[in-house]
Amino acid sequence: MWRRRGPLGRVRVALVVLALAALAPGCGRGGTPPASGERPLNAPPARALDSYATKLRATQAARAAAAKRWGLKKVPLPAPPPPRKKPHIGTREGFEVKGHRSLGLPPVFTTVPTKKKIVFLTIDDGAEKDPKFLRMMSELRIPYSAFLSDYVIEDDYAYFERMQDRGVTLNNHTLHHRYLPALSYARQKREICGMQEVIEKRYGTRPVLFRPPFGNYNKDTLRAAKSCGIKYVPLWNEEVFVDRWEYREWDRELRPGDIVLTHFRGTDHWDGTMRDMVRRFLDKVTAEGYAVARLEDYL
Repeated sequence: MWRRRGPLGRVRVALVVLALAALAPGCGRGGTPPASGERPLNAPPARALDSYATKLRATQAARAAAAKRWGLKKVPLPAPPPPRKKPHIGTREGFEVKGHRSLGLPPVFTTVPTKKKIVFLTIDDGAEKDPKFLRMMSELRIPYSAFLSDYVIEDDYAYFERMQDRGVTLNNHTLHHRYLPALSYARQKREICGMQEVIEKRYGTRPVLFRPPFGNYNKDTLRAAKSCGIKYVPLWNEEVFVDRWEYREWDRELRPGDIVLTHFRGTDHWDGTMRDMVRRFLDKVTAEGYAVARLEDYL
């Protein structure tokens, strides 16, 4: 009686088939007798694949243990491999400024074009610096992107260095978190380029992603961002808090490729911690069949 096999079961079946084919008498590659001196295929490829399957099981077991340890309802789904060909990122309709295309200004978008059931977690400012949050995200293997403002990270640059060491990209959210449309072009440029210089000096990279404070911008904002080396301006389609979700779309539904916003906040601003916010975020997206992917892998 046949039993339905899961992905790992199918891998083991494939290993057996490969091993039997490799060990068939008088057969080399392609089922023909090996040439004189040619070593026929044998067990090592099968052992290598079996080792890979063992590592997959171990990784899943570690994720399951981490999910239980951090109080999640279900184990987060693993993200699919990023696409070899990156999707075209354009400005969302209604989010353009005058001359957007002709000036070659960075695209402003809330969702990445994809059919995969993935979302992207982005976190703004840097006010809360919870070491347990870093450990939680590392143990759960959840990718996210940080958008930092200097005035709230300058008291502990090392915290975000530890974050960067865990594979998180540190992006630009201006020096002082001003309402940019109220500023002149020159002052906007100082806010954006100044933060570029801080991140480059402190963390060794110059960002290509920029998010304007409050999601507000004008033509000068995008012109200044472009002059500072910015290539993308991701906004968001949903925002998650410790106690609720908020939505840009009328139907209040997640969509493939949606960018989700939250903030580095703790009990001074919320009735809970960043870890509580992560639980709310992951419980919802996992229950709806979504995985969390790394935004920079799709740009």
